[in-house]
Amino acid sequence: MTDRRLIFLASLSYLVIGMAHVVAGAVLEPMMDAYALDYSDGGQFIMNQFLGFLAGVLAGPWLSGRLGRRGAILLALGALAATEAVYTALPPWGWMLAIAPVAGFGFGLTEAVIGALVIDSIRERKASAMTLVETFFGVGALLMPAAAALLIRFGSWRLGFPLIAVSALASLILWKLAPKAESSPASPGDAEAAARNGGRYRPGQLPFLMLAILYFLFYVGMEMSFSNYLPSILMERASMEEAFAAAGMSLFWGTMVVGRLFAGRLAERIGYVRYLVFATAGGFFSLLLIRVAEGAAWSLMWTGINGLAWSGVFAVGLVYANRVLAGMTDRTTSLLVAFGGVGGALFPRLSGSIMDQAGAAWALGLFVALAGAMLLCAAAMMAAGRRLEQADGYERSPGTRASSIE
Repeated sequence: MTDRRLIFLASLSYLVIGMAHVVAGAVLEPMMDAYALDYSDGGQFIMNQFLGFLAGVLAGPWLSGRLGRRGAILLALGALAATEAVYTALPPWGWMLAIAPVAGFGFGLTEAVIGALVIDSIRERKASAMTLVETFFGVGALLMPAAAALLIRFGSWRLGFPLIAVSALASLILWKLAPKAESSPASPGDAEAAARNGGRYRPGQLPFLMLAILYFLFYVGMEMSFSNYLPSILMERASMEEAFAAAGMSLFWGTMVVGRLFAGRLAERIGYVRYLVFATAGGFFSLLLIRVAEGAAWSLMWTGINGLAWSGVFAVGLVYANRVLAGMTDRTTSLLVAFGGVGGALFPRLSGSIMDQAGAAWALGLFVALAGAMLLCAAAMMAAGRRLEQADGYERSPGTRASSIE
C-alpha cells in the first residue's frame, strides 16, 4: 500500500470516529426525551461509551499482535458499524447502555491502531501526515453536530446513528479491499531500539514516558473541558446571547481544523519538541488572555487564536514521543491516547462542578493551570528526550518503514 492510499484510508476512518465521538452529545436532548430520561441517565450512556473507548485503546497493541493491524481495524470498524445500527432501532434503554461500550471500543481501537500505523509506516513527513489525519477527525467532530441539528429540526434525529454506521461500513470495506504491502525493514535506529527494548520500556525511558502521559492527560482534559463549556463561558464572561455564544465553539474547532493543515509542516521545519513548547506557550497565554478579556470581540479573537495554538499538539506529540521511544509504537500510542481519554473524562466533570459552584472565571483559571502544567511537561520532555537520544547514540531518519497493514 502506498503512503498516499494509507493516508486516505486513515483520514476517512478518523472522519468516521470524529463523528462517532460527538454523536451521543449531539442527539442527547431528543434521545432523553424519547426514553423519558434525565441527565444522569444520559451521562451514564456517555460514560459507558468512554469505558469501551478506554478498553479499545488499551487492547490495541494486543489485538494488533494477534490479528494484525488490518484485522484489528476491521474488528473495530465492524463493532462500530454494528452498534450504531442497533442504536438506530432505539432498543430498550438497558440494551442501549449494554452495547454503548461496544461502540466506544470500536472507535477507541480504530483511533489507537490507525494512529500507530500512520506513525510507524509513513516514510517521510510523519508530522504532516498525522496532523492531516487528525484534521479529518476535527472535520467529523464539526460536521456531526451540524448534521444532528438539521435532523433534529426535521424530527429525524435517530438518523445520525445509521449515518455513522454506513460510513464505518464503507471504511471497513475499503480497508478490506486495500492491497497487501511488502514491508521493508525498519530503519537501523528503530530496529536497534526494538531489539534493545525487548518489547518493554527501559528504566531510563520511564521518566520521559511519564511526562508524555501527563502532557496528554492534561491536554485532552483541558481541550474537552474548554470546548464543551465555551458557550457557557462566553455567555457569562462576555454577555453573549446563546446562539452567538454557541458559534464560539464552531470558531474554536474551525481554527483548530485550519491549524492542523499547517501544523505538521511547521513542526518538521522547527523540530517536533520546539513546536510543542511554542504551541503550548501560545495556548497558555491565549487562555490567560481569554480569562482577562472584556467584551465579545476580544473573547472571540483569543478563542480563535487558542484553537490555532492547540491545533497540532496531539498529533505532533504522538510523533515526537514515538521518535524518542523508538520501537514501541503500538504501546506508546495506546498509552498516550488512553490517558488522554482519561483526562477527557475526568476534567470536564471537575470543570462542570467549578462552573456550578464558582463560575466561569474559576473554570478558566483551571484551564490556565492545566496549560501551565503542560508547558512545564513540554520543557521537561525536551530535556529528557535529548538525554535519551544522546544516550542511544544513533540518528533516526524521519520515516521508518514502508506502509504495511498486515
